[in-house]
Amino acid sequence: MRHLLAILLLLILSGVATAREVPIKDFFKDAEFESVLLSPDGEHIAVVMPRSDRSLLVVLKVDDKSVVGSWDYGKDYYFQRVTWANNERLLYATSFKTGRFDFQVGLRDLYASDIDGSSRIVIPHGNFYGIVDTLPGERDSVLVTRSIDNSFLFKLNVYNGKITRVASSPLDSGSFLVDHQANVRYAYGVMNDGSQATYRRDGESWSLVEKGAPFEGLSFLPVGFSADDKQAFVLKSPGGRAQSLWRIDPVTGEGKEVSRNGTVDPSRLLWSSDNRTLLAVRYDDGIPYWDFIAPDHPETALFAGLVKAFPGKVVAFSGISEDGNRVLMHVYSDRDPGQVYLFDRKAGQARFLLSSMEWIKPDEMSQMKPVSVKTRDGLVIHGYLTVPAGSDGKGLPLIVNPHGGPHGPRDEWGFNPEVQLLANRGYAVLQMNYRGSGGYGSRFEFSGYRKWGTTMQDDLTDSVRWAVAQGIADPARVCIYGASYGGYAALMSAVREPDLYRCTVGYVGVYDLDVQRRNSDTAQSEYGRSYLNLVYPESAAERHAQSPIYGVDRIKAAVMLVHGAKDERVPIKNMHELVDRMAAVGKKPEQIVVEKKEAHGFRDIDNNVNLYTKMLAFFGKHIGDKQATAQTP
Repeated sequence: MRHLLAILLLLILSGVATAREVPIKDFFKDAEFESVLLSPDGEHIAVVMPRSDRSLLVVLKVDDKSVVGSWDYGKDYYFQRVTWANNERLLYATSFKTGRFDFQVGLRDLYASDIDGSSRIVIPHGNFYGIVDTLPGERDSVLVTRSIDNSFLFKLNVYNGKITRVASSPLDSGSFLVDHQANVRYAYGVMNDGSQATYRRDGESWSLVEKGAPFEGLSFLPVGFSADDKQAFVLKSPGGRAQSLWRIDPVTGEGKEVSRNGTVDPSRLLWSSDNRTLLAVRYDDGIPYWDFIAPDHPETALFAGLVKAFPGKVVAFSGISEDGNRVLMHVYSDRDPGQVYLFDRKAGQARFLLSSMEWIKPDEMSQMKPVSVKTRDGLVIHGYLTVPAGSDGKGLPLIVNPHGGPHGPRDEWGFNPEVQLLANRGYAVLQMNYRGSGGYGSRFEFSGYRKWGTTMQDDLTDSVRWAVAQGIADPARVCIYGASYGGYAALMSAVREPDLYRCTVGYVGVYDLDVQRRNSDTAQSEYGRSYLNLVYPESAAERHAQSPIYGVDRIKAAVMLVHGAKDERVPIKNMHELVDRMAAVGKKPEQIVVEKKEAHGFRDIDNNVNLYTKMLAFFGKHIGDKQATAQTP
């Protein structure tokens, strides 16, 4: 007994004692909020609250958090584009989504409502509206574009829904930028052939500023104006490099760069309470940070001070009242889903309002560290490594977790329920923003087009070898798991690198590129077909070479497959074909999980508990140890 106690004491003192197993359900219960927006007068907040099969919209009074109004459009409908039109009137749209990993699609009409839910109207014409400007000086109106004719700018009355045409642009589709006096100054968007362009308004005519090749992005994107409207703020990305912020003369185009990171694009802009001065630019390079560019503005010190008040965390600002007194902010970290605070400038105090997942204890979670890897062709890619809390970070079982998308999305620093669950069970998790990911400039994103099964997979392979060379990963205990495109990458990596992975998990994954070209909901629209033709290889032979189903004879890793029978984004036909092809070469998946009522990603909490219980058992069998095999529902 003394010998056993001595061993336990030694483990505790050496920092490798196992952490409490957090129940699986705790990671996947609905968060208390998805987004929170402050009203112009700072008296109310609009809160979008996720639920398993929908989202709700609630307006709360700031002072006592009492409910003023609430909205629920039913199963599969989610709130989008919630905007304060004025202190008493909200604008919002709803979208349709059936699976956890789906993009929200089928945007319905725009709605307007008083904050107590009364005087609710549907903005007519049955098409999606994009809000261009809320016109703070005009209580009744906002500027919008609409989907059926969005080469036009309209003024919309938020009380009766009437619209008046304000301007038109030479583009087939896009949006507009107005100055602080609501004068139309720029139009930007796309033509029917997919080419993208920016135009400048000169009197009653338009002048072309830039035009790019189809689907290759804009290297000149106007985002705002100086307080006197004499200069424009523009995001530039010459040659497809990461965007930087410039301040220019709109007529001559001359100016200077005022903010750049060099690796990532700006992710957010922070404006003053009167919306006239651009104060800061946020960059999500590793751990997100703010670059303050207006040092002399009095509100710069306010925002910078709030950032410093929460060391080790990210402060995302969600509104400042028109008088500059109240600031709403979401404060979070890699181990903390976050809280919402309201800072009162006059009182000099920050008041707690909401907690995202109050049942999560940050001290029990694991640290997510930014990492970079040089690939075999010399490209540097960036990502995140999460090592189990209490571990020395050496010789660990590793799970590679490629993100979905793949083009546009990226992995970011912050609380990730899947990653934290895996780390809590003893696994290191590696998330790399392989080429093709968004946020690192259009050139980086486009470099993944037609390379799904080649260099994009090589980036993952090189990242694993980096983790092994660093002593982080045990080379005999590596698995790969992903969802949607990540599911594709998980199976394709096992095809290309049969000796690198002990197991692979494909969750609602693409396994046959031609099934996606024929049967997915993406293929049902002209734009979607154009996109698939652009990112997939042109020839059938190349598509076969980059489809996992045609390489199953090379797979040595144990295979687990997960799918929702109602998935339209990635039809379950992908999985059935993969299983059939494996059977033809004498192989079969070790584990298959299919839920008849789920779609592109499981939403039901019990289905998620069942899924991750089985997934943890699968990982535990192939790369786990006593610290990595137990499962607590």
